[in-house]
Amino acid sequence: MKSELDILVVEDDRELGELVSALLKREGMQPHWVADGRAMDEALKRLRPDLILLDLMLPGEDGLSICRRLRAQGQVPIIMLTAKGDDIDRILGLELGADDYLPKPFNPRELVARIRAVARRSVVDATEAAARPSSERLRFDRFLFDLDARRLLDGSEAIELSAGDFELLRAFVRHPLRVLSRDQLMESARSRSWDAYDRSIDVAVVRLRRKLERDPLKPELIKTVRNGGYLFAVPVERLP
Repeated sequence: MKSELDILVVEDDRELGELVSALLKREGMQPHWVADGRAMDEALKRLRPDLILLDLMLPGEDGLSICRRLRAQGQVPIIMLTAKGDDIDRILGLELGADDYLPKPFNPRELVARIRAVARRSVVDATEAAARPSSERLRFDRFLFDLDARRLLDGSEAIELSAGDFELLRAFVRHPLRVLSRDQLMESARSRSWDAYDRSIDVAVVRLRRKLERDPLKPELIKTVRNGGYLFAVPVERLP
């Protein structure tokens, strides 16, 4: 990871934006502060940030909408900042593709630690991706999963996957016929920082089952292992 990280801070509160920028400068990073989504788009025309700190509550386009748009465009790491502490907001942000989620007010040291952890994992992900075959198409049960195109087909029918669905399914198909704990899934699914007792991984599994299972109440593909986690219970074939 390069010594100086370029961080794009999207925050409409001037005082907080300036404080975060000053903090990041002291930590050897290069902050670029903007106040809303429109200014962010202008900044991205000239910057390639290593990470985006994105406030949830913004004037005009809100943070969740911006997160969805950013993730559709690429894989720049995103940490969402918000005054809201509701689980639904945090889960939705992660489902839309955010890599981490930090409620305000936050400890400055924790913010810096999370930025460095997410940026470091992003480098590892990119290195692993470069080492994998250029095309990664997998078949399991009746499905064809094209990881490069981020597309799942049930026969000829395309199954819509959110960013969270895709990351969780990718974790499963890369570890078939093996019990994965919730911690392992949380780590594998984009290596996000989840709370130690977070149950949102269970919510994500339920959502994915609805898209994969013939009967989500009697799952055959993603099985629950009591006191163990989850098992992707079918073999996975790599296609040429």
